[in-house]
Amino acid sequence: MPNLNNRSEHKAPVVLIFDSGVGGLTVFREIAAARPDARYVYVADDAGFPYGNQPEDELIVRIVGVIGDAIARHNPDLVVIACNTASTLALAELRARFAVPFVGTVPAIKPACAQSKSKRIAVLGTQATVSREYTHALIREFAGDCDVILVGSPKLASIAELELSGMPVADADIAAEIAPCFVDNGERRTDTVVLACTHYPLLTARFRALVPWPVEWIDPAPAIARRVADLLHEWKTAAQGAPPQIVFTSGRVPPPPLAAALRGFGFS
Repeated sequence: MPNLNNRSEHKAPVVLIFDSGVGGLTVFREIAAARPDARYVYVADDAGFPYGNQPEDELIVRIVGVIGDAIARHNPDLVVIACNTASTLALAELRARFAVPFVGTVPAIKPACAQSKSKRIAVLGTQATVSREYTHALIREFAGDCDVILVGSPKLASIAELELSGMPVADADIAAEIAPCFVDNGERRTDTVVLACTHYPLLTARFRALVPWPVEWIDPAPAIARRVADLLHEWKTAAQGAPPQIVFTSGRVPPPPLAAALRGFGFS
């Protein structure tokens, strides 16, 4: 990994944040709060969204290509893959291909199992993420004393995109997607749900209103922000952070409701 320390005190670090859509904004928000002096470029691969139903080999080629183009264009000092599917599938290839440091996003199974009292947790992700060997390896390594329910939703990422674009989906549709997370065998029941897609924290308020009983929702964004801050902690800068930039690979101009939501995240 390249040395990120001892950079110019007058140059703000450039952080590239990548996701298949707008879900990574939940990660951007936490990172920007931790390092408001950095310059951020957010790349949303909406032309390739959704990722969950695409062949893995084709998806790896796409992810590497889009991120490679973004690196060439923006010359970032650090890249955050704010997408579980892209991270579990392509992070090793990205690190082998490019010299820039990468921070990935993986299901927060270890902290969920550590904090669960009932030792029954659910991992709520895309179908691709919950079926991937990377996720199963995390369960084998960190969830030995837990019962883990894997719930792959084919719809929630798209629902989150609609929600942020001012087109909320009916409660019943969301409730149906999260219902398999909640298991009660009479002795113990699910008490912790891992949000294994960065889109899903956009829906947390909806989730909480629809659950059959309260649970802890594990959002990976704060941990990712801590990792980024740790990597940049010796990067001294007197510069003020420039306004963040968002790039849609489709080239679209966000419609007014989405543009308004983006302004809430700090984008002009």
